[in-house]
Amino acid sequence: MSEAVAMTETARGRRRTLIGTVISVKMDKTAVVSVERRRPHPLYRKIVRTTTHYKAHDPRNEAVLGDVVRIEETRPISKDKHWRIAATLSRGNVAEVQPNEISVPEEMILTPQTPAAPVSQPAAPVSQPAAEVEATPEAETEASPAAAVPEGGAEPSGPDVAAEATAAEADEAEATEAEEGKDA
Repeated sequence: MSEAVAMTETARGRRRTLIGTVISVKMDKTAVVSVERRRPHPLYRKIVRTTTHYKAHDPRNEAVLGDVVRIEETRPISKDKHWRIAATLSRGNVAEVQPNEISVPEEMILTPQTPAAPVSQPAAPVSQPAAEVEATPEAETEASPAAAVPEGGAEPSGPDVAAEATAAEADEAEATEAEEGKDA
């Protein structure tokens, strides 16, 4: 019997075979197979990946999404279908949307991570008494955040304001540490 198979293949001629992945089985007796080719660019020599989709004949609708199959060239079956599924190399039952299609790293899918605990910030330092602050109007406009509020009533925001606030808090913290050191 093996001789008959060999004769029919030689009688048909040499047929091209490709290996690809089934990406769609929505049509009756047809599976769309994606074949990836990698070859160097003729000028730049970088490996370029090209993907081609072939419609392959699947008479019993046995193909499942994600199967790795070998397709074989055959006579035209329809306008676009010139290939048939010769063998299923590995079965693959996958979801319709792949993780790489929605751009989620596979590590995130395989190992769920717990959310990080919120970082507690130290309590705000106590403001200095009003007697220590200079009473000049220029000092009030420079030190007072209320002076920086625009007329519309919106408070200022952004990295500059945050940096000024943290610098002022650091200065106050240093001053309180120095006072505590003198008292001891």
